[in-house]
Amino acid sequence: MAEPVSVREVGPRDGFQNEPEVVSTDHKVRLVECLARTGLRRLEVTSFVRADVIPQLADGVELLRRARIPEEVSVSVLVPNERGLDNALEVRDRFQEVNLFLSASETHNRKNVNRSVEESLDGLERVITRARAEELRCEGVISVAFGCPYEGEVPPERVFAIARRLRDAGCAEIAFGDTTGMANPAQVRDFFAAARSSLGEVELTAHFHNTRGQGLANVLAALDSGVRSYESSFGELGGCPVPRGATGNIASEDLVSMLHEMGYATGVDLERLLACAREAQAVLGRPLGSHLLTAGPVDWQRG
Repeated sequence: MAEPVSVREVGPRDGFQNEPEVVSTDHKVRLVECLARTGLRRLEVTSFVRADVIPQLADGVELLRRARIPEEVSVSVLVPNERGLDNALEVRDRFQEVNLFLSASETHNRKNVNRSVEESLDGLERVITRARAEELRCEGVISVAFGCPYEGEVPPERVFAIARRLRDAGCAEIAFGDTTGMANPAQVRDFFAAARSSLGEVELTAHFHNTRGQGLANVLAALDSGVRSYESSFGELGGCPVPRGATGNIASEDLVSMLHEMGYATGVDLERLLACAREAQAVLGRPLGSHLLTAGPVDWQRG
C-alpha cells in the first residue's frame, strides 16, 4: 500500500494575494470549488487581513459563504491577529482550521507585519487560545525559516524556539516556510531531522517556494527526513509581499505528479488538479509557471 502524503492547497490565499489585480469573487468561487473536487483534503481559501493592506482578499467572508465545498475537505483561513480572528468568526461554520503566521527574522517580521517577533508571538498565543476555544485546529506558519533576504542565515534553533512557543500555545501543526526560495536540499534534510528531534510529535509541514528552481528538490530532501505534509499552490501562484522578486510556491500539480511517480499516495486526481491550474491561467490571462501546464503528466502508455 502506497504511503500517504498530505498536500494542502494554498493558492486561493497565497496565490491570489500576490496578484497585481483583484481576482473577482465569481472567479474565486469557481476556482475554489474546482480545487475542492480534485481529491484534495486540505484547502486554504482566504485570509482575514486588513483590506487596505491586501485588497485582493477583501472578499473573504463572501467567498466562504458562497463556495460549495464538500464536507470531507478541511477549509483553513489565515489570520494575523485577534481582529482577523473576530472577522473570520462571522463565518465560523464555513471553516475548520486557522493558520497563524510570523517570521523567523526580526527584519522580515517588521517589514511584513510591523511587529517584533516577540510582539507577534504574544499576540498569536492569544489568538490560538481563542481559536481552540472555538474548536478550530491551529497551524503555526513560520516564514523565512530557512534564510532571510535581509539578515541572511537564520539559526535553526531560533526557528525551533518559535515553533515550540506555537506548539505549547496549542498549534497542532507547524509549517516552515522557505518564503523567498533560499533553501537548498542539504540544508532542508538537516533542518527537518533536527526539527523532529526538537519539537516531538507535532505535525511538521514544509512550505517551499520555487524562486530559484529548487522547490521540488527541497521536497525530496524533506521526504528523506520523514516529512509527509506539504503546502503548495496550483499553477505555481504565490510569492511574498516583501521583498521584490519573491516568486511563487511550488506548483501543486508538479508536486502531486512527482509524489505519484515516486509511489506516494495523495488522494488527488492529477488531471482534475491540472484542469484547475489551466482555468486559473485563463482567468489571469497569462502563462503560469508550473511545468505540467507545459508538458502535461507523464504518460507511460505511449510507444
